[in-house]
Amino acid sequence: MHATPSATATVNGQPCALPATGADGATLLHVLRNDLQLNGPKYGCGLGQCGACTVLVDGVAARACVIPARGAAGRDVTTLEGLPARCGQAAGLHPVQQAFIDEQAAQCGYCLSGMVMMAVALLERNADPDEAAIRRELASNLCRCGTHVEIIRAVLRAAVLMREARA
Repeated sequence: MHATPSATATVNGQPCALPATGADGATLLHVLRNDLQLNGPKYGCGLGQCGACTVLVDGVAARACVIPARGAAGRDVTTLEGLPARCGQAAGLHPVQQAFIDEQAAQCGYCLSGMVMMAVALLERNADPDEAAIRRELASNLCRCGTHVEIIRAVLRAAVLMREARA
């Protein structure tokens, strides 16, 4: 059971209460999945090494499984569920999500959320990355199914979709 909430974070555009202390060991991933019912970030390794739990914290890709819940206080957290609003859409899919569908870049789903979130972080910093930049960005996210080629194509496609949306 969490301590009485005393701090808030903005999660997908909404203020959310956080545990008052980290004494119970609650991580940001735990709060997102268990308290807020946001199942986009996945529990993978629990060590911040696989990327399955990747979210955006103040626009930067971060591993939610190793961030204490109280560490998100006052921060802006975006999960997979919040991506459409991040690009000004009330509903539907973010261009990165659409590109992953278009390129059939998902198999088991283990890495999918983390790969999408890493791609969004990259494309918000670099609107026109080359394949080498994409490979560098995604290198720390593990994919069990070996869909790396499709994932890279999806990120390249997403860059085009995002540039077209801005035009």
